[in-house]
Amino acid sequence: MTAERSADSGQEAPGPGGPARPAWTFLTNHGHVLLSVAQEPDILVADIAERVGITTRAALQILKDLESAGYLLRTRVGRRTHYTIRPHQHFRHPATAAQEVDGLISLFTAAAPGDAPAAPAEP
Repeated sequence: MTAERSADSGQEAPGPGGPARPAWTFLTNHGHVLLSVAQEPDILVADIAERVGITTRAALQILKDLESAGYLLRTRVGRRTHYTIRPHQHFRHPATAAQEVDGLISLFTAAAPGDAPAAPAEP
């Protein structure tokens, strides 16, 4: 499947019923799935797919990749799945391998996984 792009806008053509999406982003789909799970550990796969803008099948494959690489754990709770981010895992690319993904997660969420919640600031 190929996406049509407007040469002057850098945007992909809109999908069925949706607005145009950028032709590229700074984070990969794997990064977006990891952030979705970090923000909502009991999120449904269909909701991850919708949030990231990918198919449910692609979201499942990415979750499998992240679990196999040690970035998250999946636990069945009844009919649902609970995701736990494994803290202190390093980025995979050699240029950023010295950094932990916790920094990225904390940039987009309230706290890195495994951190205690921040104490409220006093007035």
